[in-house]
Amino acid sequence: MTLRTKPWPPGTPCWADLTVPDVPAAQAFYGAVLGWTCQPTADEFGGYTIAQVRDAAAAGIGPLPSPDVPTAWTLYLAADDVDRVAESVAPNGGTLLLPPGDVGALGRMCIAADPGGAVFGVWQAGTHIGASVTSEPGGLAWEDLRSTDPDAARAFYRALFGFETTPLAEAGPDYHTFGFPGDPAPLGGMGGMFGAPAGTPSHWLPYFEVADADVAVAAVAAAGGRVLTPVMETPYGRMAGVVDPFGAGFTVTQNTGQAVPER
Repeated sequence: MTLRTKPWPPGTPCWADLTVPDVPAAQAFYGAVLGWTCQPTADEFGGYTIAQVRDAAAAGIGPLPSPDVPTAWTLYLAADDVDRVAESVAPNGGTLLLPPGDVGALGRMCIAADPGGAVFGVWQAGTHIGASVTSEPGGLAWEDLRSTDPDAARAFYRALFGFETTPLAEAGPDYHTFGFPGDPAPLGGMGGMFGAPAGTPSHWLPYFEVADADVAVAAVAAAGGRVLTPVMETPYGRMAGVVDPFGAGFTVTQNTGQAVPER
């Protein structure tokens, strides 16, 4: 698999990171499940670490910024002008949670919430492009928006990033894929809450590829996580929904030769 070295096109899901109360424990869990090794960043970044596959950046793990912030995965969408995207958040029904700011020489970012409350980041690459490895074991392979208001969410992301959304009937009436106009390769999906317990907030759900879904699920349980949905066969690979020891959910997916096209 070729590793990416240039910035991702604007709008592409380019990075995901996890904030947890115990970074070493999270590193051990994801090392067991996804095969990650983690490298520290400079002291100025407060204990943030880069999870790697084959010495290439796959995702980030860092400490919670404050005790009242829940453990969660944050998905980042690429931008060539993060300030311009940030200016479009409120006029389109979203909320800017963290205004644009530089992360040293690594890049520039902001954090926002869409109209349904799902939190996401926007990343403008500097020396760090985001993920260098995707769509192979250990890498980000797909992402779903699980929204309490999928229609409003789709309109919001279309306005910010120019996405085209396409219904995917076999995934349910609320589910659409999203991507760039004229490009047949989808970038992810947007839909309803898929039967989540009442009160579950809107959120982005990352999918990480694994070589063997059954092995990954066994590793989740052995390392202190929980299995929400057992391994199931789908037209897009073998998948299972899991939760890490801190309560952050993600999906493991095994490519069986019928997965969506690589980005």
